[in-house]
Amino acid sequence: MLLKKANLVRMGVAAAALTGGIAVATPAMAEVSASVAVANMYLWRGIDLGDGSAAVSGDLVYSNSGAYGGIWVSSGDDSLGNEYDYFVGYGGEAGDFSYDLSLWNYNYSDADWNGNFNTSNDSTGDLSEIILTLGYGAFSFSYYDNVAGGSGYEYFTLSGTYDKFSATVGYHDFNADPGGNDDMTHLNISYAFNDNVTFTASKVIDQDCDKNDAVCGAIDEDLNFVVSYSLPIEM
Repeated sequence: MLLKKANLVRMGVAAAALTGGIAVATPAMAEVSASVAVANMYLWRGIDLGDGSAAVSGDLVYSNSGAYGGIWVSSGDDSLGNEYDYFVGYGGEAGDFSYDLSLWNYNYSDADWNGNFNTSNDSTGDLSEIILTLGYGAFSFSYYDNVAGGSGYEYFTLSGTYDKFSATVGYHDFNADPGGNDDMTHLNISYAFNDNVTFTASKVIDQDCDKNDAVCGAIDEDLNFVVSYSLPIEM
């Protein structure tokens, strides 16, 4: 299992949130916000990174006129240990159109292997992604590019919302270099019971890779159900 997790992270598979991402407000004036969340599993981009273990997370964000930065911390990854992510970005809206560009750096407490980097050193900058999100009305498209700590990994999402329901199709390209063909597609469907509780069903719907591959071939295709509870913290 460590080999599976190590290769996933080495190729750029690192978590940004329990069920896909955190929402960052873009107020006209400076603001500090925070939140905590708990979920029955660490679901990230259609993959259970915690082998069914529950996860607790929290974030602290400073934002000012569209620019923001902060830290996101989580438990739940059985192989790599506790995670903490630094991020900076800028986003905004123009009518029904929205945009966001951010840089994320991922750090872990326990993992150690002979790869492109050693996460046991928790070296800032060793594993980083640039994330671009474009939205129009109830729909959004995101592109994730691994820019440090590995190569050849890209991730794409197409999402839509209707009332309390939302759906996301995510596509992993584990070997985006010419000649690579390891990829996986998943579908997440969520229902927001209220402002705090969300139910999510996630399923791998297509996987095109060598089943003996330590990365793509090791992904569990079972249907996952996630219940998460989030709570904003008044500052």
